[in-house]
Amino acid sequence: MSHSRRDFLIATSAGLINAALPLDGAQAPPAPNNQQTPGAPTAFGTAPPVGPEVTSATFSEAEKLIQVDMTPADLAQAALNWRLQMAPVYERRTGPRKLALENELAPATLWNPSLPGIALTKPDSNRILRSPDTHLPLPTNETDIAFASVSQLSRWIESRQLTSERLTQIYLHRLEQFDPKLRCVITLTREHALQQARLADAEIASGHYRGPLHGIPWGGKDLLDTAGIPTTYGAEPYRNRIPAKDSAVVQRLNAAGAVLVAKLSLGALALNDVWFGGQTKNPWLLEEGSSGSSAGPGSATAAGLVGFSIGSETQGSIVSPSMRCGVTGLRPTFGRVPRTGAMTLCWSLDKLGPMARSVEDAMLVLNAISGPDPGDLASVPCSLAFDANAGVTGLRVGYFPPWMKDSPSTDVDRAALEMVKKLGMKLVEVSIPDWPYDSLNVVLFAEGAAAFEELTLSHQVDQLREQVPDAWPNVFRQSRFLSAVDFVQADRMRRKVAQEMARVFSEVDLLLVPSLRDEMLVITNFTGHPSLTLRAGFVHVAEARSDWAPDPKHPLPKFSPPRRVPHGITLIGRLFDEGTLAQAGLALERKFGVAQERPPGF
Repeated sequence: MSHSRRDFLIATSAGLINAALPLDGAQAPPAPNNQQTPGAPTAFGTAPPVGPEVTSATFSEAEKLIQVDMTPADLAQAALNWRLQMAPVYERRTGPRKLALENELAPATLWNPSLPGIALTKPDSNRILRSPDTHLPLPTNETDIAFASVSQLSRWIESRQLTSERLTQIYLHRLEQFDPKLRCVITLTREHALQQARLADAEIASGHYRGPLHGIPWGGKDLLDTAGIPTTYGAEPYRNRIPAKDSAVVQRLNAAGAVLVAKLSLGALALNDVWFGGQTKNPWLLEEGSSGSSAGPGSATAAGLVGFSIGSETQGSIVSPSMRCGVTGLRPTFGRVPRTGAMTLCWSLDKLGPMARSVEDAMLVLNAISGPDPGDLASVPCSLAFDANAGVTGLRVGYFPPWMKDSPSTDVDRAALEMVKKLGMKLVEVSIPDWPYDSLNVVLFAEGAAAFEELTLSHQVDQLREQVPDAWPNVFRQSRFLSAVDFVQADRMRRKVAQEMARVFSEVDLLLVPSLRDEMLVITNFTGHPSLTLRAGFVHVAEARSDWAPDPKHPLPKFSPPRRVPHGITLIGRLFDEGTLAQAGLALERKFGVAQERPPGF
């Protein structure tokens, strides 16, 4: 015979219920009678009482955490049956019937950035047209080879002027030489890389050329699973983690013939630029971090230690290190690149994308890693079209006039507006409502805390190097007290913001924004729009920059005279329209003429 919750309560003594009641004058619910009317449904508030005692005072203090206001009667009533009505919903975590949720399990609700009217085409319709081969001779200087673009390296490899093994040895040597300064490498994959390089050379010699990434050494942010090679997430509890299977992106780069030379650093659990090995440095200014969380990819790519790298972004982790280190970072549309086998921070926000030394390089890499994978329920079929030789005349470039006057914009950002006009593109003033966009971050905080729930509740998160108030350990603990109702409301607001962005993109083809403008970082990461960050010039800084909240005990280094560092602009594109975004970016890159300058000392 089955037993319902109501049956259980009938058998439970009234004394047990009374023992759960607050001692502040609230009236106890009536004890269940010993008869159940046939067909009567189970009611809320009739589960067995569980959890610790709560009173009106408990709720009164909790009001401060979620900023609501309840009357004394409301507080008394809430406390009255909390243990019967609300506490049971935590049983999955607190028991007695605990249920573990495996790391690869995604939420049932998926974020879909596409609004009605957006048609996606199949990935087999991809059309990538490269810039013409200029037949540049192979340099005699190995540093010149190391800093060459993927586009150029691929021409030398295809024509067999350069072997993959030699190029791999060049990058392995540079990784070993400069990593002590930069702290950008977590695992050097020397033997694995040389094996892949020799295979690439043999295939190319036999006439089996796989394409522009064949034989090109690359580095992966150390949250991409690599079979038999440690994948540590940059975090102490995972230092000895060795996956059994490659992530989807690694599989695709292997299929393209690329050569993995290093697993690169990331801020622990994908936050900022400090990992268990220290702080990854900016090769242009060694007194500061390279920014994060794609700290290693930004640093290694800028210093010419890899041909290209793969980073990830949840909210700024490709844009920020690309801007600071002066590389090209392409954050794809949410859903274009599968995240199967990559560390999850936020199911509805995480994105994987290329970081390179030129716009064309980034598109060559994106072409290789795009397309759906069964392991990532949010990944979708979508085409990619890019023509490195296409004109940009007539493209409508939106910008926000007030943003170009205030920090964090610079003279480089304002000069970029003029360059847009010189290229024949049309500047269009746009605006968005003054909404509380940071309210969306309840989704980021809640999903992150859910992804690392066991690590937090077991206190293993206490092992992380950074325990400051703005680091993940504190955020994950605080997030246990977020309101589920506010989470749903933020999710609804997210759709409203997506609708507003659709309106903006009905007026323009792309946007030009200051790279670190907080509103746009939040908005476009939540709406899933693609972004391209590229070097546009140089600025002078009198103080080192940091991702971390100011700490009076550890002031940042100051410089007199100020130091010269690269500065990047960011273009935002329509959903799944990275091609137009890159064509505009490539035209600007050529016009700026600053992409080839190298950090001194590397």
